[in-house]
Amino acid sequence: MNADCIFCKIINGEAACYRIYEDKYTLAFLDVSNDVEGHTLVVPKKHFENILDCGEETLSQVMKTVQAVSTHFTENCGYDGINILNANKEAAQQSVFHLHFHIIPRKKKDKIDAWITANMQENEKNSLEKLCEKLKL
Repeated sequence: MNADCIFCKIINGEAACYRIYEDKYTLAFLDVSNDVEGHTLVVPKKHFENILDCGEETLSQVMKTVQAVSTHFTENCGYDGINILNANKEAAQQSVFHLHFHIIPRKKKDKIDAWITANMQENEKNSLEKLCEKLKL
């Protein structure tokens, strides 16, 4: 646990939250931003900064919870779909440095745009062939 981490404080009961689901490994709770109805965060109970330093077993448990909560939202709570969002490191706009996934419940015609619209100039774009070579694992 990290004493300065708000999510660790929530997990330990030192800070309040609206719990949606909890098991031995994970916690799902409403995002206090209250920006989209049902906006939920899923976190591992063990502190990891992001997906890049998280162990495979913990990540698997987190994704099981993401799937369970998402399924519940779409099958039992009246939502038509969900977006799952995750940011890793400051450059990707991660603001709380405890691994977490956002579940954004969606309804048809809710006018939420969750997709990126890039404004790159044509000469700035890499060819997919060159990009593939650069990124190949």
